[in-house]
Amino acid sequence: MSGPAIVWFRRDLRVGDQATFLAAAGAAEHALGVFVLDPALLDPAGPARRRFLYGCLRELDAALDGRLLVVTGDPAVEISRLASAARAETVHIAADHGPYGRSRDEAVRHALGARTRLVATGSPYAVAPGRVRTGDGNRFKVFTPFSRVWAAHGWRAPAETNAATLRWLDPTTLDFDRGTIPTDPDVEAKLPEPGEAAALRTWQEFLHDRATDYAEARNRPDLPGTSRMSPYLKFGCIHPRTMLADLDGSAGRFTTELAWREFYADVLDRRPDSARRNYDQAFDALPVDTDADAHRLFDAWRDGRTGFPIVDAGMRQLRAEAWMHNRVRMITASFLVKDLHLPWQWGARHFMELLVDGDLASNQHGWQWVAGCGTDAAPYFRVFNPTVQGERFDPSGDYVRQYVPELGRLAGKSAHRPWAQPADAAPDYPPPIVDHDEERRDTLLRYDAVKRSRS
Repeated sequence: MSGPAIVWFRRDLRVGDQATFLAAAGAAEHALGVFVLDPALLDPAGPARRRFLYGCLRELDAALDGRLLVVTGDPAVEISRLASAARAETVHIAADHGPYGRSRDEAVRHALGARTRLVATGSPYAVAPGRVRTGDGNRFKVFTPFSRVWAAHGWRAPAETNAATLRWLDPTTLDFDRGTIPTDPDVEAKLPEPGEAAALRTWQEFLHDRATDYAEARNRPDLPGTSRMSPYLKFGCIHPRTMLADLDGSAGRFTTELAWREFYADVLDRRPDSARRNYDQAFDALPVDTDADAHRLFDAWRDGRTGFPIVDAGMRQLRAEAWMHNRVRMITASFLVKDLHLPWQWGARHFMELLVDGDLASNQHGWQWVAGCGTDAAPYFRVFNPTVQGERFDPSGDYVRQYVPELGRLAGKSAHRPWAQPADAAPDYPPPIVDHDEERRDTLLRYDAVKRSRS
């Protein structure tokens, strides 16, 4: 007598729109839900991301009536052991296209051997990486043509599933040690509510309140114009397919943002080395600073003490909320790379440590876009002026004053130029650690090395 189908949850912590449920329902009478706490993924994640994950797992366990099996260890070992104990003939997953995920799944497939099949159905993306191709069958290197073909390719309708789609096996009936969801780590940041119900509620609030104005408001950190859906997409509390089914022409810009997420996943799938190295290898010739003074400057950037208000507000928002507005992510990244001349990898690593929505593909390639070494890279001569950016996108100074209270006495746009105000207006705020105009000229000289390496 065959055992249950195993549903191995990873980046799909939900019961709605679950194609894996349909595959498992066709394979066995019962299903066993499992999540593996994998040290290879947990150890590099910061406490904010772990705390949010644990909350999502508790919500999923409740949706499954307390029948989520949680184990800790190497998935190749634990999934194989579980399949043997349950006499499962199939293990169902949503395909993982990240560098580690692919190697992990291959190791699991090998460990399962011939007795149990690892069945991949769907992925965390509307269109799985590798599906969108040029007319010649090649992968895209530039976003705009990718997005056109991606939209023309289309995606399946959401899978109509819920917890009752499968008959969940009580894991206590197995001769297998059941772990527990860990205690939440201490986190100072204020995190969003975890889980599928919160994801769906947040999504509906965005559609009702902000989607129509998204194209204009999304660049304003002083306004609640973004969706705040990135943590839920990161952990699969909602599938992008569900979101796309709800969108219409009024939120076309938001569809484009989802396309960027899928493009970067496609790039990482094709070039896994780009998670750590320059996508454009000509930028290996770019001089960067790594000496003791560079570390001092990095510490000031990390702590939000650069003397540039929009940069400091962003870095402090990151600590306060484990999240940062996307426009400000670009500004803070540009400052690190082009004003401080530090390696983009330093900033990307710091973001991944703190962000609750830390996604390897989007984070690394977003940083490379700013640095100029990635796909669709910003031209090397584009160096964000942090003061001008602040005045343009935070025109009233409200965002800066919210996260940099030392500037609370500076009204309106004056909060973006504290050095131009009386000395007693912001006595506890540091002066600028660099001269932007001077560092911009230095950046252009450094980027000449890249041009020379191509000639």
